Amino acid sequence: MYFYRRLKDLREDNDKTQEEIAEILGTVRQQYAKYENGKQELPMHHFVTLAKYYNVSLDYLAGIISEPRKLK
Repeated sequence: MYFYRRLKDLREDNDKTQEEIAEILGTVRQQYAKYENGKQELPMHHFVTLAKYYNVSLDYLAGIISEPRKLK
């Protein structure tokens, strides 16, 4: 699974809008939409922020593993 598909799945599973997640990242909805659509790479500091926000490991967020692991 590509990371951008995981971004969308996590957002929808948590009943959040692109606008809400963009605000968490300190960006605008249009920029976040590019990350979620795979049109632009998500910067590492945003990966870390989202992993903490969703309480999942970076390897899950990046689509490397298929089962989420919670952060400690």
